[in-house]
Amino acid sequence: MSSDKKISIAVIKRLPRYYRYLSDLLNLGITRISSKELSSRMGITASQIRQDLNCFGGFGQQGYGYNVEYLYQEIGRILGVDEKFNVIIIGAGNMGQALANYTNFEKRGFKLIGIFDVNTDLVGKKIRDVEIMSMDDIEQFISKNKVDIAMLCVPYEHTPAVADRVARLGVKGLWNFSPMDLKIPHDVIIENVHLSDSLMVLGYKLAEKYRQENCEEA
Repeated sequence: MSSDKKISIAVIKRLPRYYRYLSDLLNLGITRISSKELSSRMGITASQIRQDLNCFGGFGQQGYGYNVEYLYQEIGRILGVDEKFNVIIIGAGNMGQALANYTNFEKRGFKLIGIFDVNTDLVGKKIRDVEIMSMDDIEQFISKNKVDIAMLCVPYEHTPAVADRVARLGVKGLWNFSPMDLKIPHDVIIENVHLSDSLMVLGYKLAEKYRQENCEEA
């Protein structure tokens, strides 16, 4: 892939899904697959699959399809799963604890090395052998440890200040679970996660289904 080639964010957001489906195929013992077969499994057109993968070199062979293990490894390389990013969680409430207990992050190259909170009742407790530390200690911790990503699980009103604080300490990636679309004037990469948005989309689809069923019964 050419270093000056701009890949659309829509394509990049589909890559983890390809990676997940390819992992399932490997677990099933499937060694090769055509774009048509992959399309059937993923609900994406074969044309879209070919276009997406062509952004990174294609990987397929006409008449053969895709080597599942090779494609899985290459997409993993593109996504940086071999980079082994160090992660901290800021906010050890329900969301922070749920993220800390999710072991699949480590399988994807994200290692949890620290958890921080302002609640003194939580400080000193451990989640999967990672001790919850006071926010007062975060500067010292980051100065002694390479931290690539901070997961922000703090209240809405505190998010900008916390984000600014860790960005100034040199953390380059923020995974924000606050309801706000976080933007700060620093050289950082921010991924905003809005779980309620996804739930409301599901609610809309379910409401549409119920409306259609009611119309059919009328």
